[in-house]
Amino acid sequence: MRLFIFGLGFSAQAFIRQHRAQFSAIAGTVRSAGKATALTPLGVEALSFTGTEAAEPAISAWLAKADGVLVSVPPGADGCPALRAFAPEITTSRTIRWIGYLSTVGVYGDHGGAWVDETSALLTHNTRSLLRIEAERSWATQAATAGHALDILRLPGIYGPGRNALVDVAEGRARRIARPGQVFNRIHVDDIAATLATLTARAAGGPAEPRIGIYNVSDDEPAPQGDVITYAASLLGIAPPPETTLEEAGLSPMGLSFWTENKRIANARLKAELGIQLAYPNYRIGLDALFAAGEGRPTA
Repeated sequence: MRLFIFGLGFSAQAFIRQHRAQFSAIAGTVRSAGKATALTPLGVEALSFTGTEAAEPAISAWLAKADGVLVSVPPGADGCPALRAFAPEITTSRTIRWIGYLSTVGVYGDHGGAWVDETSALLTHNTRSLLRIEAERSWATQAATAGHALDILRLPGIYGPGRNALVDVAEGRARRIARPGQVFNRIHVDDIAATLATLTARAAGGPAEPRIGIYNVSDDEPAPQGDVITYAASLLGIAPPPETTLEEAGLSPMGLSFWTENKRIANARLKAELGIQLAYPNYRIGLDALFAAGEGRPTA
């Protein structure tokens, strides 16, 4: 299977590192030459695409032979940059059999701490999440028009090597915010990679199947942010940062926006339809593994 990835970021790179052997060729987009060089050891052909220019011939040529397309770039005010620039090539492709779109659980908005699944109302008022809803709908329209299989993965906060509460605590960036009743779900990047591997293997193993699937790719245990920070500090053997209020935390407007919505993410469809068994079903198991790998501790 030949895979093209719009946005070779944290999740996409984890997927490639762990499942490169599943593909005969992989290419994708980066925003700078430095990032392209860093991806060479992964066996990926990196092509420049900032998301603002018109279709690039090299990307168009790759899409003409790709079997799968993974979209991991955020939408802008004028929609998904990948679809905006390459809709004709993607829609008319005779080789593309699967498209994956990485979205966010932010589309559900605030449900007052209640459980939400893939059928729940999309209540967000957050501008970034509203753009995600529109991008999901645009990709669904494209898939229906072209007869492609589309899987939308709605993701909560992503953590993994180099990007986790252990590192934040060790480097003094962690804030332990007290907000009674507020919970968040998370997902380890390896569980995202495993889900993508399952979806691409399914696409490669059978006839082209026009369909649209939506999956909450989330852990099992919504938990307060402060509990995660406290647990990370306990693993490192240091005192957690003092509790602070949301108003005192000094968060950016983007950071503050995450605290305006409260929900618990259900992932039953992920398990039932795809047979996914999460390697890291809660933050404790995930942080334990990262700590065992040396995360948050000084290197010799």
